[in-house]
Amino acid sequence: MTNFAELDALKARLDALRPLPQAALRNLHDELVLRWTYHSNAIEGNTLTLMETKVVLEGITVGGKLMREHFEAINHRDAILYVEDVVRRAEPLSEWQIRNLHRLILKQIDDDNAGVYRQLNVTIAGARHVPPDMLLVPEQMAALMHWIDHEATALHPVERAARLHMDFVKIHPFVDGNGRTARLLLNLELLKAGFPAVVLPVERRLAYYEALDKAHVEGNVADFVTLVTQCVREGFAPYWHVLGV
Repeated sequence: MTNFAELDALKARLDALRPLPQAALRNLHDELVLRWTYHSNAIEGNTLTLMETKVVLEGITVGGKLMREHFEAINHRDAILYVEDVVRRAEPLSEWQIRNLHRLILKQIDDDNAGVYRQLNVTIAGARHVPPDMLLVPEQMAALMHWIDHEATALHPVERAARLHMDFVKIHPFVDGNGRTARLLLNLELLKAGFPAVVLPVERRLAYYEALDKAHVEGNVADFVTLVTQCVREGFAPYWHVLGV
């Protein structure tokens, strides 16, 4: 299994530099929100470029792009702010929060299904894993919350965050928006533990999907935990750059 000592050392190095200058924090936050939003939406097929995402978040409409794609960018930003608010208030994770996150993601895109567990059975295109029957979703989500409150506390925060993402996607509780919600939950757990939020880059989409499917079908979580670990390691780089260390 992955050795998390390197990540703990990086976190200790960053913690030693706190409190960070306000100007640096603002710069880091703006950049993170932009990259996280761009990459998470691009993984799901949104065609806005990084620069187009930036201007949409600044309130400008991009010609030739669907309104849905505009809403996906704005909604994702709002969902990040919600995650940060939950972390600030140190609230334990709940199904209510997950539904709220999902409601934000699908706002003005699919209001009927926003925050509502699916009432139909689904398949994931290209994946071997078949999500559970719709009737099993409520009990599996309740079991996931029980796991996060109990067994998961014994895991390293990075593994806990990776497994939460993995198990949430395995349940696939919503008709649409599961991937975005899962990546927000991943970062919610990381931020709670004092780690930087990670960006899963669209360039690694294939490795990401393959690692998830392997975990779901074969029960082999190593590839996915390793992928998340790499992204966490890379998540420290913007801090060293902005702080000049």
